[in-house]
Amino acid sequence: MKKIILFFALAIAINTQLHAQKKEIPSAKPGVKYGKEIQANKAISVAKLEKELSNKHTFTGKVEGKVVEVCKKKGCFMTLQRDGEEPIMVRFKDYGFFMPADIIGKTVVVEGIAKKKETSVATLQHTAKDLGKSQSEINQITQPKNDINIVADGVLVVK
Repeated sequence: MKKIILFFALAIAINTQLHAQKKEIPSAKPGVKYGKEIQANKAISVAKLEKELSNKHTFTGKVEGKVVEVCKKKGCFMTLQRDGEEPIMVRFKDYGFFMPADIIGKTVVVEGIAKKKETSVATLQHTAKDLGKSQSEINQITQPKNDINIVADGVLVVK
């Protein structure tokens, strides 16, 4: 009897997990929100964020920028464009939401915590793989990178 109950409990858990992963991610159109409900007011530019983080270690608030990349596997991260530098990595708090592939090229406002931190070679290589980079490009990543990373609670597509 215990085996039957255990079997059904396991079957329900697997079924629930499969259906949770099939959640449809809405297309990135102006006004669409992902994660926490946020507004576009009081958002700073990516350039202003860089200046803010030159004086302090952490910034909490809203940042507006253009999306240049998104994780090809399931939309678990995206990057925001910077002038003359590598894009800023944006991850989502507790993997609570994901981005659609059509968000590339859109202007968004993200709300969360931005920090300057060192990213390991292993993490950089994993990210490159998720972005669909070639193995030769991945193999060229041999040094950790000290850069800005954002953990967002919410994302709003502006345009």
